Amino acid sequence: MNYSDKPWLKSYKLGPYKLKETQEPYPKAPVFKALDDAAVNHPTKTAIQFKGISLNYRDLKIQADTLSAALANLGVKRGDKVCIFLPNCTEFIISDWAALKAGAAVVPTSTMRTDEGLLYEVESSKSRAIICNEHDLERVIAAREKSDIEHIILTPDDGYERGQLRAKDLPKRVHGFRMLLSTYDAKPPEVELDVEEDLCELAFTGGATGVPKGVMLTHFNRYSNLIQGLPWLLSPFSSSVVGKASIYITVPLFHAFGHSMAQLAAFWGLRVILAPDPRDNEDIVKTMREYRPFLVPTVPTQLMRMAQGKVGRMSVLCMSAAAHLPIEIREAIKKEIGNPVAEGYGLTETAPIAHINPSAFSKITGFMAQEKYSLGVPVPDTECRVVNPETGEDVPAGENGEVIVRGPQVMKGYWPEPGSGLDEGGWLHSGDIGSMDEDGYFYIHDRVKDMINISGMKVYSTTVDEALFKHPAVLMAVAIGIPDPSKPGSERVMALVRLKDGYRGKVTEEDIVVTCRAHLPPYAIPKIVEFREDLPLTVTEKLWKKEMRDEVIAKMKAKGEIKE
Repeated sequence: MNYSDKPWLKSYKLGPYKLKETQEPYPKAPVFKALDDAAVNHPTKTAIQFKGISLNYRDLKIQADTLSAALANLGVKRGDKVCIFLPNCTEFIISDWAALKAGAAVVPTSTMRTDEGLLYEVESSKSRAIICNEHDLERVIAAREKSDIEHIILTPDDGYERGQLRAKDLPKRVHGFRMLLSTYDAKPPEVELDVEEDLCELAFTGGATGVPKGVMLTHFNRYSNLIQGLPWLLSPFSSSVVGKASIYITVPLFHAFGHSMAQLAAFWGLRVILAPDPRDNEDIVKTMREYRPFLVPTVPTQLMRMAQGKVGRMSVLCMSAAAHLPIEIREAIKKEIGNPVAEGYGLTETAPIAHINPSAFSKITGFMAQEKYSLGVPVPDTECRVVNPETGEDVPAGENGEVIVRGPQVMKGYWPEPGSGLDEGGWLHSGDIGSMDEDGYFYIHDRVKDMINISGMKVYSTTVDEALFKHPAVLMAVAIGIPDPSKPGSERVMALVRLKDGYRGKVTEEDIVVTCRAHLPPYAIPKIVEFREDLPLTVTEKLWKKEMRDEVIAKMKAKGEIKE
């Protein structure tokens, strides 16, 4: 069986419904067409619900058009970059659409970035304008002095709908968000875009593993991905979803997953219920109980907390992406809510969806064949192969190698060089070790950089993670490879564990090892187990393995256990 045979096509089924094998031809349209269409087709449908205030699609378009006119008046033009330095809020979504309508590309940046990280992103991207909260003004002014930023647009900390800026007199080239909306008319500039070349987004990724890289996504990349993702998968039920359902975005909007879900909502006329704080599990669970959204995009760390939160039975579909989802967590949520957890796979570089698991979504059809615990099958018109990382040759189905992807959603390249990051055939090398089964379902086993070398034996850190979660006291856990002082060139497995409430002091390191011993080969069993009150997360809510590994190695060097 060859990857060119596309064995996943036979798995293009949603329960009893056969799904289309292709979505071609993809329209050459700007991303903001999704908002314009929603304002026409679903004008009174709630577009955003945030902190008790709602905005419908008609008014969302008016405000986006108005801010777009303001940006154009400030000098923002086709090809410029606008940095959105905001937490989850209504202004983020308005700003996103406004920048696109002005012909600019959005640079979504986490408010958890350090001053150095913020400066790197705005300086590297050559951003002309930045939109931020008032409490970040000093940080942003400092970044402006060392970058190409000309204008700062400021929102009140409490939100533009209800809050007032504290400063009565704003510094030069600093503008109030609400003031701009009240000053200009809803007449966006007329911009002629080349959607296959012009960027809609320049997102920086990879900061958890090295210097962030700017991912160039065109309008064609993102609009194609909107079509080939959930709208393709759920097409048999589109009449029950489009313009009617709600999506509860619990992940950060600056992240590829959250950003694309907000744009998808407009594409399908869905109500976005927006979580203010992706780490506030209590509020997330409360909102799910109150509003019963159709879809909840989430990440594994949130599901880990949610499994403890006793959500209760409800007709809600949780979709996990961005990191490996341990089986124990998936089963805990399924038992708690009553629905499977759907999984997807992709990267910022794939705009972001490359794979979706139809078997988990099939629950909504009332008929579901045996669920596959997989990240899913490639979405339409997406080619996928598993290759030997060293030779680049395809490995047989069922064997492990690096997952590579090609399709209309794959990035233009890494900023600022078109084509960079892609091989000569246009293939994107994911850096993930995975495999494909005979039905065309793909599985991710580890990041290439996270594999642990035990005297030449390769241990997938995610396999150890799975074993750790089998202990009932474990809330969060990661396995990392650290140098083995007794065997230069080899590593040991170390487990860092956060216990559930009520188990601290009652579970020993040996208890964890005994559980691992029942599920792992001897060489993969953790040699060291360390309990922690908390585990560091990246700004995208992933458990930060690199940070933990670097910390442990630094301590080993300080103690003289290993050499510098």
